[in-house]
Parts: sequence; structure tokens; C-alpha cells
Amino acid sequence: MKYELAIFDMDGTILDSIEDLKDSLNHALKRSGLPERSLKEVTAFVGDGIRKLMERGVPSGTPIEVIDQVHRDFLLHYEVHYDDKTKPYEGILELLQELKRAGCKTAVLSNKVDDAVKKLERCHFAGLFDAARGERPGVAKKPAPDGIQAILRELDVPGERTVYIGDTEVDIATARNAGLDCIVVGWGYRDHEFLRAQGAAEIMDSPKAVLAKIL
Repeated sequence: MKYELAIFDMDGTILDSIEDLKDSLNHALKRSGLPERSLKEVTAFVGDGIRKLMERGVPSGTPIEVIDQVHRDFLLHYEVHYDDKTKPYEGILELLQELKRAGCKTAVLSNKVDDAVKKLERCHFAGLFDAARGERPGVAKKPAPDGIQAILRELDVPGERTVYIGDTEVDIATARNAGLDCIVVGWGYRDHEFLRAQGAAEIMDSPKAVLAKIL
């Protein structure tokens, strides 16, 4: 086994959650009388946490107090509708089960709000992850290495025996900043050309390919 610990991003890597994110964003935008966003636009906006999604989703020049209201309305809606359409990508459950059988520890690190990360982890992956962390007050979010360092301490695994798996430029930078090897997946929210421009030397297009890189 090449690694003792595999840390996964959540949105776009293990869960296809973009429809629920779009629906909650558009609900919040509509409540403030702002134009709604397409699926393609929302896909391009995600990766840096909910606040950045709000800032990118509103029209340029939107007053801060309106952005704050959109943010509040998003959180209220998403708290109820976070799992309406969200589902694991095909082959992800099998990948995690194989890692567990092989004795490889697994974790989730996301810029999604911590409570939502834990709810989705319990709903879709019960018993398959050893740790799950989302955005928390006082902890710098990705691409800062703070979340990864916390997981390494929690699971007592050295960085040189750990790999980070994600689908965006934020994930590539997170692994780099933490000094970890990185597996970049191609089924998420960024296309191959963009990922290569961000430094992805190799892009995995199936969970089976990811499994082979880890074990």
C-alpha cells in the first residue's frame, strides 16, 4: 500500500452536489430580487467555500449588506435542502470500501460548512471515513494547510504517507501547501484543460484508477 491515509475533497470529488448548491443559491438570489445563475455558472463558482459562492453569485457591485442577506437566505435554504439531489459519484462507495478493507485510513476535508459535511458524510458514507472536517470558525479554509494538518494529528499519520484527492485548483493548491501528494480527478467541477494549466500532471477519470494509485 502506497499510502496509509487518503484525504478526499467532498463536492465534485465524492459527492455530486452541484444541483442542490445551485437551487439554494438561486433561492437566495431570488429573495433579494437578483438574477438567478445557471448550472454552468454555479459549477465555476464553487470550491472556495459558501461565502465566496455568494460573492461570485451576486452581480458585480452588489452592496455588502445584500450579499450578507443572500448568504443568510442560502444557509437557511441549504440547511433543509442540502441532500435533495446530492448523491455519490458512481464507483465512490466501492472505492472507499476497498480502501477500508485494505486498512487505509480515509478522511474528508471540505470548504463546505462543517455541519453540512458531517450530515452528508453520515447520510452517504456511514462508517467509511475516519474523520470529516468542513469549514470551522478560527480555522483557515483550503487552500491553507490547516485542515489537513488537523486531520494528520487526529489520525496520527505522517504527511509523507498521506495523499489528497480533489477536483479543483483549490485542491491542487491545498495538497501543495500541505506538502502532500495529490490525485486530481476529472469527473468533478473543472475540465481537464483547466486542471492541467493549474499543475495537474495526471488526471484520474475513474474511482478504480484512484484506487490503483493509492494501494
